[in-house]
Amino acid sequence: MHIEVRNLNKNFGDFHAVRDVSFEIEKGHLIGLLGPSGGGKTSILRMLAGLETPSSGDILFHGKRVNDLPPQERGIGFVFQNYALFKHMTVYDNIAFGLKVKKQSKEQIRERVMYLVELTGLKGFEHRYAHQLSGGQRQRVAFARALAPEPQLLLLDEPFAAIDAKIRTELRTWLKEMIERVGITSIFVTHDQEEAIEVADEIMIISKGRLEQKGSPWDIYKNPQTPFVAGFIGESTIVDNIGEFKGFEDAASSPGTKALIRPEYIEIGKPGEIKLASATLPGIVKHLHFRGSEWMVELLVGDTKLITYRSLEKEVLHPGDKVSVLVHRAYLFNDNDSWIAENTLKVDPMPIHI
Repeated sequence: MHIEVRNLNKNFGDFHAVRDVSFEIEKGHLIGLLGPSGGGKTSILRMLAGLETPSSGDILFHGKRVNDLPPQERGIGFVFQNYALFKHMTVYDNIAFGLKVKKQSKEQIRERVMYLVELTGLKGFEHRYAHQLSGGQRQRVAFARALAPEPQLLLLDEPFAAIDAKIRTELRTWLKEMIERVGITSIFVTHDQEEAIEVADEIMIISKGRLEQKGSPWDIYKNPQTPFVAGFIGESTIVDNIGEFKGFEDAASSPGTKALIRPEYIEIGKPGEIKLASATLPGIVKHLHFRGSEWMVELLVGDTKLITYRSLEKEVLHPGDKVSVLVHRAYLFNDNDSWIAENTLKVDPMPIHI
């Protein structure tokens, strides 16, 4: 299903939950609505589903305006974060529910249900009840039930929120693979950056009811279009004095310019580890955090606190160690503009890694 949203607004009394949001979603894409709690993500999802009425604006499915179309006529499957399974029904009957409402034959229902049982990895659990299932299994039943009537659009409201971390990671991979197999246009709400980056084909960043940016996870990370997006995606530090950093003396020529520096933009080393010594500044290690595959290092450069990563293959640092600090690039912004600045003392740009 191709989706187009034009100038969508939603008011709850005096509260403006969604503000002039417009976007398009191509058929078969998996979209993540990402942003802080209370930003308007679920309101957008519920308006697409027909569970809320827009205050103004248009929602179009395949070019047809559906604002006044009831939910049951929109061809939508909806997965809630709390599963919303029927406790008195078995797995089979939960999945079959929508098909029975559509008055399909028993043979058709059985064929569709067993296909989805196989697809979602629930074979052998058809006759169990919700209380006999794990959280991950319940969510798979919820997915299967939503897919049973063969909807054109699948909407998921924080589908992994009620599941423990290990199962959540497994379900992310499973969901992406399943949706690719089915080929259904899907939109899921999340406030988990890792989840959105790992699962979504495209991400829409929503904040204070506005669409801040839409694009692939890589594009949004590499080229944030607003200061909010730059600060929200990934770990970073905002610096007021970027002009005092070597190689950035001319970067903050505009009044009010600030810099956002990501950990991977920074290289640190003991004496002799960094070849371009003329571009470095002295720093002091304050804290180290073991991250399994690397160290996260907090350091001070003058009075400025920065965060970076250090490989486990390199010499272990300790709090109080003096290090050389090289900032390769910074994301600069002011009230009127935003841009990426490279360190002018460097010859070759440092590649960006996620």
